[in-house]
Amino acid sequence: MIANILKKSISFDFKNLLNTSLFVFLVLFSTNLSAGAPEAAPAVSPEVAYILNTFLFLVCGFLVMFMAAGFCMLEAGQVRSKNTAVICLKNIGLFSIAGFMYYLIGYNLMYDGVDGGYMGSFSIFDRSSDVDLETGYAAASDWYFQMVFVATTASIVSGALAERILIWPFFLFTAILTALIYPIAGSWQWGGGWLSEMGFSDFAGSTLVHSVGGWAALAGAILLGSRDGKYSADGSVNVIPGCSMPMTTLGVFILWLGWFGFNGGSQLALGSGADATAVADIFVNTNLAAAGGVLACMIVSKATNSHTNIAATLNGAIAGLVAITAEPLTPSMGQAVIIGAIGGIICMYGMKLLDMLKIDDVVGAIPAHLFAGIWGTLVVAWTNPDAKLGVQFIGVVSYGAFALVSSLLVWFLIKTVIGIRASKDDEEYGLDMSELGTVSYPDFNKK
Repeated sequence: MIANILKKSISFDFKNLLNTSLFVFLVLFSTNLSAGAPEAAPAVSPEVAYILNTFLFLVCGFLVMFMAAGFCMLEAGQVRSKNTAVICLKNIGLFSIAGFMYYLIGYNLMYDGVDGGYMGSFSIFDRSSDVDLETGYAAASDWYFQMVFVATTASIVSGALAERILIWPFFLFTAILTALIYPIAGSWQWGGGWLSEMGFSDFAGSTLVHSVGGWAALAGAILLGSRDGKYSADGSVNVIPGCSMPMTTLGVFILWLGWFGFNGGSQLALGSGADATAVADIFVNTNLAAAGGVLACMIVSKATNSHTNIAATLNGAIAGLVAITAEPLTPSMGQAVIIGAIGGIICMYGMKLLDMLKIDDVVGAIPAHLFAGIWGTLVVAWTNPDAKLGVQFIGVVSYGAFALVSSLLVWFLIKTVIGIRASKDDEEYGLDMSELGTVSYPDFNKK
């Protein structure tokens, strides 16, 4: 029997070796390598570049999709157990809505015929299955990669408004955000719009994705109001702890992992040695920025309080990741640590600012994504010689004005027409039962 197993194993390994060797030979052949000219760095053929670029989009895209699970776990851990089922439904619902609306309206509004203007066309995305080597990638792979970005924007809003927002008004806002607000904003830069023409730089979306989502969350939090009991009449802040710190931590680790796809995939190419090196550099800087955010929050919270604040530390990782997202390629490794560390500190004190203003953000999404996103976008001018601080500032202000005003308008209309907030009794009892007729932990929920 053992001999048979070894025979099969050897056969299997030989087949794998043969297939791998054949693949390597084909790649080398396609690149027209010449042993007589080693000094020239060869480029791969257009078809191989097409394959590699498409592969990058798809692999990084599903890493970004995995971030949806990270947001879900983070939010589910930060709310009370009576609201966790609603969080789960919100996150799978918003991801589905985002994908459908981006197909129906969003993608073409963001990319089709912008030409230095303010938006694209109102039309349905029509997938082309033709192999167009001039584009450098499959059209569907680009749509998928961009779609998971718009879902991330919607996820930011979800956590900030948790524990008191009605689920269907939230879904309605998500549909408008992913169909109109985000695509129009994205067209200004990534669609070749007016900010792109001006020279604004946002590599992977510190402003386009995270700040836009943060502005939308801020608008909703203002009109929605705080959770019952969060702020006392004398202005004091009452901490409302979530149900599971391990779940929150798991969510942060999943987001950290997914961020490599978020930033690495935004290189948009893997068809050359330079592209491969760039993706590797992006991975390293992304990781170091997150670590910088964690370490800064650990040190500062311990230095200013009797205990190290784990919630601030976890948000520090997110803030560090957001901060480096605007330019993860050009910073040195040391600069990446500094950018992430400052992002983490901004997030920590940003939470204190929101409490002073009595703006209730359950998961710290606004300081982590909005405040750190603004910092990351402005600091691009420090490491990227092609970026100008003045232009970066114009971009930050323009996106802020558009996203905040449009979100306030949409939230106000929804609030006026159908309402957005659960009743006081339902909030006290838990939205799981009032909205879904179920509970997440039936063995532990007693009333």
